[in-house]
Amino acid sequence: MSTMWTVLLLCVSVYLCVPSRSYGAFIISRDVQQDSDGTVLKLLKKRSVDSALIEVQSVKIDCKVASRFAHTVMTSTVLNKANFSQEVFFEVELPKTAFITNFSMEIDSKMYVGEVKEKEKAKKQYEKAVSSGQTAGLVKASGRKMEKFSVSVNIAANSNVTFTLTYEELLQRRFGKYEIVIRVKPKQLVQHFEIAADIYEPQGIAFLDYSAAFLTNELLPLVEKTVTDKKAHLSFSPTLDQQRKCPDCDGTLIDGYFYINYDVNRVQDLGDIQIVNGYFVHFFAPADLQRLPKNVVFVIDRSGSMRGKKMEQTREALLTILDDLYVEDHFGLISFDDKIVKWRPSLSKATKENVNAAKEFVKAITAVGWTNINDAVLHAVNILTAAKKNKTVPENSASMIILLTDGDPTYGEKNLDTIKHNVQTAIGGNMSLFCLGFGFDVDYSFLDVMAKQNDGLARRIYEASDAILQLQGFYDEVASPLLSEVHFNYPEDKVNSLTGSYFKQLFNGSEIVIAGQLNDIQMNDFAVEVSAQGAGNDFVVKGQASAQKWDTIFPDQEYIFGDFTERLWAYLTIQQLLDKKDKGTPEEKANATAEALELSLKYNFVTPLTSMVVTKPENEDKPEDAFIADKLTEDQRKFTGTSIPSQTVPQTGTVPQTSYSYASSPVNFVDGDPHFIIELPDKNDALCFNINDKPGTIFNLVKDPLTGTVVNGQTIGDKKVDPANKNNTYFGCFGIIHEKFGIRLMVSTQEILVSEHGKQTKLFWSDNTSVKGLNMDLQVTKDRSLTVTLRNSVKFVIMLHKVWKKHPYHQDYLGFYTLDSHLFSQRVHGLLGQFYNGVQFEVSELFPGKDADKPDAFMFVKGHRLVVTRGCQKDFRRDVKKGENVPCWFIHNNGIGLIDGNLRDYIVSGLFKTN
Repeated sequence: MSTMWTVLLLCVSVYLCVPSRSYGAFIISRDVQQDSDGTVLKLLKKRSVDSALIEVQSVKIDCKVASRFAHTVMTSTVLNKANFSQEVFFEVELPKTAFITNFSMEIDSKMYVGEVKEKEKAKKQYEKAVSSGQTAGLVKASGRKMEKFSVSVNIAANSNVTFTLTYEELLQRRFGKYEIVIRVKPKQLVQHFEIAADIYEPQGIAFLDYSAAFLTNELLPLVEKTVTDKKAHLSFSPTLDQQRKCPDCDGTLIDGYFYINYDVNRVQDLGDIQIVNGYFVHFFAPADLQRLPKNVVFVIDRSGSMRGKKMEQTREALLTILDDLYVEDHFGLISFDDKIVKWRPSLSKATKENVNAAKEFVKAITAVGWTNINDAVLHAVNILTAAKKNKTVPENSASMIILLTDGDPTYGEKNLDTIKHNVQTAIGGNMSLFCLGFGFDVDYSFLDVMAKQNDGLARRIYEASDAILQLQGFYDEVASPLLSEVHFNYPEDKVNSLTGSYFKQLFNGSEIVIAGQLNDIQMNDFAVEVSAQGAGNDFVVKGQASAQKWDTIFPDQEYIFGDFTERLWAYLTIQQLLDKKDKGTPEEKANATAEALELSLKYNFVTPLTSMVVTKPENEDKPEDAFIADKLTEDQRKFTGTSIPSQTVPQTGTVPQTSYSYASSPVNFVDGDPHFIIELPDKNDALCFNINDKPGTIFNLVKDPLTGTVVNGQTIGDKKVDPANKNNTYFGCFGIIHEKFGIRLMVSTQEILVSEHGKQTKLFWSDNTSVKGLNMDLQVTKDRSLTVTLRNSVKFVIMLHKVWKKHPYHQDYLGFYTLDSHLFSQRVHGLLGQFYNGVQFEVSELFPGKDADKPDAFMFVKGHRLVVTRGCQKDFRRDVKKGENVPCWFIHNNGIGLIDGNLRDYIVSGLFKTN
């Protein structure tokens, strides 16, 4: 029985993510594809049918924010118009800091609701699902900030299903704002698509902005924004025609991130205290405080595992961070492997001369040796302790250690518990420890607990091209302490169950949030005192917290979602109890675990201690089935990503009877005769196709109207046709244009012509040449490659294939490779460019092909059902002569069905034609 997949994507991202939060961007597509940023709703058809038989009736993301506490509901209704049943998959991404609170499926007016249970009690159902071959784990990591929830259900003919997922979280203030990031990646036109955000802040909204790269002049007016004193409403709901890339195509313009940034009004006092139904919440981020001087020691791992890119990125980030130190700061540097190297034995003031001297030390750091974390951190503690003791730093300065490491301790003290004990004892509450774990080889839970034990936090630095920005971004968060030793005092006879009343530091642009219960629900006020160490004198403010009438604080009920203050208290309490269970004594850990579990069950939160059991309706194939949704820990995230393990990709010569789905943000290139290859970044799989046309044809490969980048390529043929073979064509010339930079670059097999704002230069393949321009750098590797780097943008590599001059048939030709393709805009297109923002597809039902070593299969992509062949193409980036085999699914007939339109749509009349 054939299997056809239809995909409806719903993606919600916070990037961010932690200054960002993500709320409900549905990514919708009937294409049979899956995206690395996350599929939201995936419809699996039980047989080969037209995609019109699946109708997505509605998709809505509704985010309500009341006093920073966000409540997001994602709803989608899908109709099965076929006369047979079909399996429907619902997948949605949510911030990893959020707690799922509800999930339901309504099928034929019957409701199926997920139930939150203690993890151990859900274990039997979980194991049953695993043993039956089902994908029992419903939550997987997706990217840096997100988790993906997924579930499937069988839908009868002519029936519909409505999926609803709800989650909650407290928005965190960073860099002076709250940020909601909505991931929008429909991949298709959607009949009823709506994103709505309602924000209510009793302190008053200071500002609210939004932005999105995909908002063209035509789409911009569709964003409805209304802001009054205390509330804001923002919505985006384009029609089908408004979503189209062009009047006659099905592609959508809506692809990218939608950002909402806002802050609230602030004064220099107690902050904002709200009392509602026997609970209170206290927001504290006073305005106009003077910055505290800081004392910071950077402890940098230079063991062998840091060799290469990680060490380069660390050095570059440190050089920038040193420049950002304030002159009143004091700092030190320690690099370590199995030996500890101190820049200086004591702290130095951040004068220009000292910073420059420190930079020379940083530049000389090289990676070699083992990893002695214990001694390195203890040396940093001793430096800071001596500075305070000897009074060489200001009395009211804030002290901190920033540790960067990429691995586990392998030298000296290696027992993790002993290291944590040694560090905590040495620090003694006198300074903060921040731990940065570089990559996935570190024991993140070790760093996380050690940081929390010492009034700091841990952060993972991902191995990627933006690692420098990640390091700098973290430093910026802690670079400006405003207060230290912050104590909140509430009357013990009036309040209880506080989420926390002591904080080591308050940083500029952040916010402290405390919640608690009142002893008497009828109580309307109580005294509050906040004391801390400020830059000049001690900071002390006193005042009275007073309850207001509900209809005074929240006059517009549509912005309220129940007893949010109580749920905010529960959310914060659970978060802090989960921290305590990791860092306390055995008794404290047991008590914290029990209390966190009790609250998780009471408030229906999916936390690391609970699971949501989703019971699916019975059918003739599966009489009973239950899936489990768990909350991931940070260490679990590295084992539950969306990438498909390499062993599941069918290799040449095998014909496994199963189906595969892939998620990618691909690297693309064209080389050979000409072979287009869409390579998945994790190297698990690739797509490929050839184009065949007469020599001399010019094709548009890349066109990005927003960045002004265009790449065209002209084909050449053989010198003469080999009677035993077909007439092969290759790319013999490329034209690269960047309109905004005034750049034109013509690359042929003989020479390279460069024009920048009318100034022309000629380069030759026969020389090793490096040319640096205002907006473009060129690097020629003799008779091998040309690397083109555009300023703050992408990098292209053009490979030269030299053929023996006396060869009777063949001649020299070129290959074209794109690096950092994610830097193009969402509107990029072309034979290659259309894949820069990802391609989604499903492959199933492998069967023997014409070649016994190359199985065929059905591929479902962009609404098409194609027969594809498993084979290999060549990647010449590392070996220009022999190349490296890239296993891929080959799409026949000039890529028809995979590419948008047909091959003739990409032909242009000149090498530098832009339209």
